[in-house]
Amino acid sequence: MNRLFGSVRSRATLGATLVVVVALFVTGAAVLQALRSNLTAEAGTQAEGTARAVAAELAARTPYDQLSGLDSKSGPVQVVDEDGNLVAATEDLRWISGTVTDQVRPRPSSSPSPSAPPSAPAREDDDDDDDDDDDDDDDTEAPRTPGTPKAEESEPALAPGETGGQTTFGSGAATVDDDTADYRFAAVDVRTHDRGLLTVYAGAPLAAEHSAVRTALTVMLIGFPLLAALVAGMTWVVTGRALRPVAGIREEMAAITASEDLTRRVPEPETHDEVARLARTTNETLAALETSVERQRRFVADASHELRSPIASLRTQLEVAAAHPELLDLDGAVEDTVRLQHLAADLLLLARLDAGERPVDARVDLAALAREEAAGRTGVTVDAEPAEVAGSRGQLGRVLGNLLDNGRRHARETVSVSVRREGDWAVLTVADDGDGVAEADRERIFERFVRLDAARSRDDGGAGLGLAIARDVAVRHGGTLTAGAAPSGGALFALRLPLAPVT
Repeated sequence: MNRLFGSVRSRATLGATLVVVVALFVTGAAVLQALRSNLTAEAGTQAEGTARAVAAELAARTPYDQLSGLDSKSGPVQVVDEDGNLVAATEDLRWISGTVTDQVRPRPSSSPSPSAPPSAPAREDDDDDDDDDDDDDDDTEAPRTPGTPKAEESEPALAPGETGGQTTFGSGAATVDDDTADYRFAAVDVRTHDRGLLTVYAGAPLAAEHSAVRTALTVMLIGFPLLAALVAGMTWVVTGRALRPVAGIREEMAAITASEDLTRRVPEPETHDEVARLARTTNETLAALETSVERQRRFVADASHELRSPIASLRTQLEVAAAHPELLDLDGAVEDTVRLQHLAADLLLLARLDAGERPVDARVDLAALAREEAAGRTGVTVDAEPAEVAGSRGQLGRVLGNLLDNGRRHARETVSVSVRREGDWAVLTVADDGDGVAEADRERIFERFVRLDAARSRDDGGAGLGLAIARDVAVRHGGTLTAGAAPSGGALFALRLPLAPVT
């Protein structure tokens, strides 16, 4: 199970399906509610029309037995007087709920119609005891259905022959001619000339509403799962096609890892989507890694070559000295040892820089550092203004020392050092009056173990690491180191570092 849902394809399919299911559920519920509300409102409108038609007949003094709305085909109708007594009802009404009274047989009204005999309307014969009980019931006013207040409570008193403008609605059920169904009831008040205030209750069937809701619900119960399954299938197929290049990238990366062949590249899709950009970025990373590994190999090879010469020279001198002590070249042995020591220190510093060692956060005055490094060096002049930077004093001193050593090695007579402030930057320059550096070689000289031919002929033992170390240290301090042409025609090296924040 964890493996199944651990894939992006499975999670995407599950997520899309859940979103669609929730959306369909919410939409279906809203549609059903809207459908039910609209059909209920239509039934209420139909019931109100029937109730107002009967109320209009009552206002026109139509006798109860001649009311057209009491036909069973018009739905259940009740006419109730002020005391809650049923004075007229639909033919064949057997049972009713949801109105002010559940009576289905009319009872005598306290205000009889002059067009009708004072006795109660036609009804089934009951014994005298039942009549007495009914008379007792007439003394008690039946409460209105919740939500259907009396007309006197909701609107001004009606004049004789006037129908109330307010209609109240409710839901219930009734049995007419042995058919039981749900109805929407409307209640309308009317004040008659001779029978007082009457309330007409008329019902419209809700069968159409129930049928439509059931049909819609059935369609949803069948269609929604099919639609969710269709979405899940389409999402599975689409995500599979979209992730197919990712599988190719993964397989190629696994092959590259197993073979350690960094010259190989992952396939790049022809599309312009995120997967294609991932493939291009992966290939760029592989190219950078290949370059880094190749650079590391060259570095190891060059370091081995550079270390071999002083070690071999020193060994030779020691072997000669062991056999012939009188032939020991002590000065040469010391020189080779010092050269070996410097080379080992340069290699160690480069290894630390490559490992990402961050410089110590200290404040260093470049002007004071320039004067300190220039002291004791012949032919070096310093023109500096105070400029503090943040970083390692030892590493920055190493940069300046390497630049001065390089300048003295190529200068004819003098090397000039200047320090100035330019906006938020401190600029240190070292210029010599030598032959300078050709424009095509001004970037190559910062590569490790690179020494130009002219430099090799005049080299006094350098390994070609000084300028590479200087640039790496400058970059680690957030600055730059570039080579250019000096006004005197020699080389000009410019070190730019951000000024330390004012405290």
